[in-house]
Amino acid sequence: MKTNDIVVSVMVLAIIMIIIIPIDPIILDILLIVNISLSLLILLTNLYIKRALEFSTFPTMLLFLTLFRLSLNIASTKLILGNNGEAGSVIKTFGNFVVGNNLVVGFVIFIIIILIQFIIITKGAERVAEVAARFTLDAMPGKQMAIDADLNSGIIDESDAQLRREEIQREANFYGAMDGASKFVKGDAIVGIIITIVNVIGGLMVGIMGINGGSGMAMEKVLQVYILAVVGDGLVSQIPALIVSTATGVIVTRSASANSFGQDVSNQLFARPSILFVLGALLFLLSFIPGLPKVPLIAMAIGLPLVAYFTLNKRKKKDEIDEQDNAELEAQEKRKPESVTSLLHVDTIEMEFGYGIISMVDTSQGGDLLDRVVMIRRQCALDLGIIVPVVRLRDNIQLQNNQYSIKIKGLEVASGEIMIDHFLALKPADVDATIIGIETVDPTFGLPAVWITESDRESAELKGYTTIDAPSVISTHLIEVIKRHAHELLGRQQVKVLIDNLKVHQPALVDEVTPKLFTIGEIQKVLANLLRESISIRDIGTILEILGDYGTVIRDADTLTEYVRQSLKRTITHRFIPEGKARVITLDPVLEQTISNNIRQGEQGSYAVLEPTDIQKILSSLKKAVEHFLSLGVTPIVLTSPQIRKDFKKLTVQLDPDITVLSYNEIEQDVEIFSDRVVNI
Repeated sequence: MKTNDIVVSVMVLAIIMIIIIPIDPIILDILLIVNISLSLLILLTNLYIKRALEFSTFPTMLLFLTLFRLSLNIASTKLILGNNGEAGSVIKTFGNFVVGNNLVVGFVIFIIIILIQFIIITKGAERVAEVAARFTLDAMPGKQMAIDADLNSGIIDESDAQLRREEIQREANFYGAMDGASKFVKGDAIVGIIITIVNVIGGLMVGIMGINGGSGMAMEKVLQVYILAVVGDGLVSQIPALIVSTATGVIVTRSASANSFGQDVSNQLFARPSILFVLGALLFLLSFIPGLPKVPLIAMAIGLPLVAYFTLNKRKKKDEIDEQDNAELEAQEKRKPESVTSLLHVDTIEMEFGYGIISMVDTSQGGDLLDRVVMIRRQCALDLGIIVPVVRLRDNIQLQNNQYSIKIKGLEVASGEIMIDHFLALKPADVDATIIGIETVDPTFGLPAVWITESDRESAELKGYTTIDAPSVISTHLIEVIKRHAHELLGRQQVKVLIDNLKVHQPALVDEVTPKLFTIGEIQKVLANLLRESISIRDIGTILEILGDYGTVIRDADTLTEYVRQSLKRTITHRFIPEGKARVITLDPVLEQTISNNIRQGEQGSYAVLEPTDIQKILSSLKKAVEHFLSLGVTPIVLTSPQIRKDFKKLTVQLDPDITVLSYNEIEQDVEIFSDRVVNI
């Protein structure tokens, strides 16, 4: 245990002991001075901090200070009632200072101080703390969305986003705690009033009846002794309480600033010297009114313009110094050799927009594209199991007004053009009706479409068209590009993050596979092979288990991928045959045997060595089968034997890289398969 923790523990126990054990008046004097000093320290600290979170321990300290103050009240009450009003020099001095020779005036002043503490300071601080806590909690979702927007736009990175999220959480916890801690201050004020009344009544009873021994005192003597002690005790207690209440109000009303409270007051109150000149002139005119004191009015009338003059002079000198500094900095920058390292950085994925689309990205103009990008990254994590890199969003004046471009590693892979405030209407194959609009092509899937206005949307939907707003068009295009290029977006660093995340839950598995059997790069190749064919790698635990099983005898990434695919048959079936029934394209047994007999092993893996004429025949037959499926509105799936699946897939890339090729071992046994077309040679 650290020394600081031990000291705090001892102090808390000492506070409790003060309540139980009678203490000497000298010790009480010391503790009362400590109480006043701590209260002043807290008030001054709150004035100098720049943000409330810089004093995040304040709510807890408020509790202990309240307990400390109440324990001193109990100790002083014991001495006042049990020691004939003698409760130490501090209480006596405070009582004499306020009461003096007039008990009534002193007691009235004491009551006024208590009322100010309870009604104004405490009630106000309590209300401000309550409202601040409510507003802080209500603002949390918006602040979280702002952090996600900054993260996606590239303004901050993941670590900065995490720090800002933690700060928001700490801020919410702080103001929530302050809302509760303000009740301590209110309760302390109420108890202070009650203790004062009890002390007055108890002092009168003890003094008149002589409970402590003796024959009792005269009423005048009792009032002089006990009221003096009670007022002194109340002041010694309420003045620190008033200071702490003020500190509470200061910290809950402080907004985040780069300066302390004193600097902000000085900068903001005297920020407009012209006001001081006007005020000085007004005070000078008031000095001519008969009966008003002329000396203080004229003094203020002269002093305020002087303050304004010195403020203007100071500001002018500061501006001159800033101009000189800026000129020196510009000269130094010009003398420095040009740095081109920043130009070498290539963003993994980025979107560029024409001028007309900026409003869809700008949240101040009602754009929600940043929020959509956040949802896309989350959806890709669920569907594909990858961490999509931050999508950089920027404008590009070289693009047309309503055009956008999607780039992967600095090169454009997709683009499109939209119409703001219009809807893209897609015509299903079984709909014959036509609508009036601007004919176009869906940028995502290349289907014929029509841009229509919002007033025509309902009519188009009644005719069977599917309508999509402009932001959704861009979002859909982006998510399809991410899925198509997911294998390119998966880098070694992201694979390491995935493995580190798995290690938290399955450390034995990770330790067995990497780095003993496979490097991060070798695992990345297998994962990229899966993503290349739109297979989710979210179940990375199963993938590593298969790699661990076969890693000692097989090193080829393509072959390992085939074994992994077979272990992910449930995932593959759910992905490509979700309804449990499928019409597929199969291969003629002669073709399968031909491919199997001509597979060769090279440095880059296995490949089928076929005659060009045979390849053309295979692709021609496959093309006819695929076109037949597409005419029926069915996604074509080619089913082959496990031995030639990856080699036949390499052949189909020449025709269409998106053709799905599965093996019999990659499909669940309860799936119903219907062979609709056969590819032959």
